[in-house]
Amino acid sequence: MALGRKRTQNNTEAQQGDIDLTPMLDVVFIMLIFFVVTASFVKESGLEINRPPISETPPDSPEENANIVFNITENNEVFLSGRHIDIRSVRANVERAHAGNPQANVIIEAHPKAKTNTFVLISDQAREAGITDIALTTLK
Repeated sequence: MALGRKRTQNNTEAQQGDIDLTPMLDVVFIMLIFFVVTASFVKESGLEINRPPISETPPDSPEENANIVFNITENNEVFLSGRHIDIRSVRANVERAHAGNPQANVIIEAHPKAKTNTFVLISDQAREAGITDIALTTLK
C-alpha cells in the first residue's frame, strides 16, 4: 500500500509542476500587435535618382571623337585609343585631346578585375588637366 501512495503522490506532483504556456503566448502576441501598431515607419532621406532607360545603341554625338576613352585591362595596363600609354602620361594626353576638342569628356572603361587605384590615378590626372566630367564603365 505504501508503494501505491507514492505513485499517486508523484503523479499529482507531476501534474502540479506543469506550466500552461497558452496565457504567455497570448501576452506575447498582444505585445507584438501593440508594437506593430505603434511603430512609426520612417522613410530614409536621400537622393531620388532618375535613371535613363537602358538602350543598346550609344547616344548620338555631333563628333565621332567627342570623348577621350581610356581602357584599363585586367593587368592594370592603360590604353588610349588602342595605344598603350604609361599611367604618368595620362595628364599630357588629356590636355592634348582637350585642346583639340574642349567639349570632350573622359570615359574610363575598366576590366572588372582591374584595381580601383588605376581608375583613381586616371581620374585625378584628368581633373588636373581641366576635365571634370569623368565616367566609369566596366567591360562585359
